[in-house]
Amino acid sequence: MSSDRKNGENIQQALSSLKAFRTYAASPYHERFSFPLFRGTYFSYRKIDVMRVISVASAISESPTYIDVGCGCGDFLKKIRRYIPNSIGMEKDPQIFYYCRKSIPEYIKIADARWGIEKKYDVIFVGWMDPGIDFRDAIAAKTDVIITTFDQGISLAAEFDGHGFQRVATWRTPTWEDINSEIMNRYYTKHGNQQLSMLSSLRGAHNLWYVYSKKPVTSQAIKAALEHWLVQEKSFNESYDFESVLDECGYRYLEKLPSPFFTNTAALWEIKFNPAC
Repeated sequence: MSSDRKNGENIQQALSSLKAFRTYAASPYHERFSFPLFRGTYFSYRKIDVMRVISVASAISESPTYIDVGCGCGDFLKKIRRYIPNSIGMEKDPQIFYYCRKSIPEYIKIADARWGIEKKYDVIFVGWMDPGIDFRDAIAAKTDVIITTFDQGISLAAEFDGHGFQRVATWRTPTWEDINSEIMNRYYTKHGNQQLSMLSSLRGAHNLWYVYSKKPVTSQAIKAALEHWLVQEKSFNESYDFESVLDECGYRYLEKLPSPFFTNTAALWEIKFNPAC
């Protein structure tokens, strides 16, 4: 059996599972975390994440060019396009659109990032990199600013420190899997309160966001823009409806969780700046 056919069958099976899940789902927002390929992303985000990305892009240009590599169905990209309308996405596998019976938006290009990025962009966003696939060289050649999110345990090849870039800022959020585990434990199992409390104490958050820049002057501009935004973020009260699930599962804004990649006092969504910038 060809790999394309097998992938297609897997997608169809997943779609059948999604249809069944909808018959007993406790919330219409749970499926974006339980079925991220179709309904969400492989990282969890809030509107403040979108605004941080917009702040970075706006620090570079009044009309920045932006491409989301590995955009999937374009869930996060759609949020960005509300602020940068000319933003585009790149997705390697068109099957997700075919089997979901969705047309491919004109702003999403089906291509492999290793040779499909034809021009330079002000910002390249890397939301997903398949395990074993490394297209960092191709991305590094097409931009001076990269924003990447990656699962600490899966897509570690999304780090660009050794590719001529300086890490400017970083923060931590949950992955879809972190949220899904909490959802399943809380709403779809028969665990008692004591066991739920024990499981909750073990929760972690395993998605990192890194902002990279190639030029020192750009790094300084990005840092200044993010610092300016953080002042506004303290009183920012806009959110997406699905953020309520993150709060219910204990992944609140500035919630403190231990992590081997951060100090124990670091909180979720807390930005850490590179002192060298």
